[in-house]
Amino acid sequence: MNQALQAFSPGIPVSSIENYIHYANKIPLLTLEEEQAYAQRVYDNGDISAAKNLILPHLRYVIKVAKSYMGYGLALADLIQEGNVGLMKAVKRFNPEVGVRLVSFAVHWIKAEIHEFILKNWSIVKIATTKAQRKLFFNLRKMKKRLGWFSRQEVQDVANALGVKTETVLQMEARLNSMDTAFDGSADSNDDDNSAAFAPSQYIEDDRFSPEKLLTAENNSSYQKEALYKALANLDERSKVILTSRWLSDEKATLHDLADKFDVSAERIRQIEKAAFNKIKAALINIAA
Repeated sequence: MNQALQAFSPGIPVSSIENYIHYANKIPLLTLEEEQAYAQRVYDNGDISAAKNLILPHLRYVIKVAKSYMGYGLALADLIQEGNVGLMKAVKRFNPEVGVRLVSFAVHWIKAEIHEFILKNWSIVKIATTKAQRKLFFNLRKMKKRLGWFSRQEVQDVANALGVKTETVLQMEARLNSMDTAFDGSADSNDDDNSAAFAPSQYIEDDRFSPEKLLTAENNSSYQKEALYKALANLDERSKVILTSRWLSDEKATLHDLADKFDVSAERIRQIEKAAFNKIKAALINIAA
């Protein structure tokens, strides 16, 4: 066992992010042999102590990765915390027999957790939902050479470089350049009273439970049922039985069941059913007219 790691106290002060980074950087690194030995214990037996000995020396790498995502206005401590979650997931899944170092394997898990955290918290409105959009979100800023909107050629260059459509680039650029708006318009205290009229709360409403809409929907439903029963009443008895048995009963009959009942072929039942549907459709059109 690494003697320096054995002597190191894992009680890292958390009074400030600076102290955390300072002490995390003092944790000694593992040799290849030590890393493989700990990883084998975790992989074979789920050894918690060995997992801790793998995680602690890699905290400094999580910090390094987290610092590269500080341009999104999120706290470094939160980014590090999410990265540490990814590191722990990587340690749990790491197979030392593959022949790579843990740091190479863990980078995917660390970045994946940080990416997920950023996408959930960077904006109130989700701006990246597909794989292509997520790729754009984390690369678009890096590829911008100037402030302002992309030119047509720049849009094409970005699309070619990232393997996405130009429409996707334009959509993501618009999302990144837009700002979140307070639902009730109260975010900007310096705005005049008239600006409140343009707040989303003034024009976005849920009218699903409006008495007028509920009554209209109920009347429409009653009217449609009444029209359907009138159309059914005009059918011959066999057609009514077939449609009722096939579509209006809890235990629906098959074509073969009805074929046996009326002593005809299943194809004949299908033809009668189709003809009955056409008659009902015509009747409903006439009633509506």
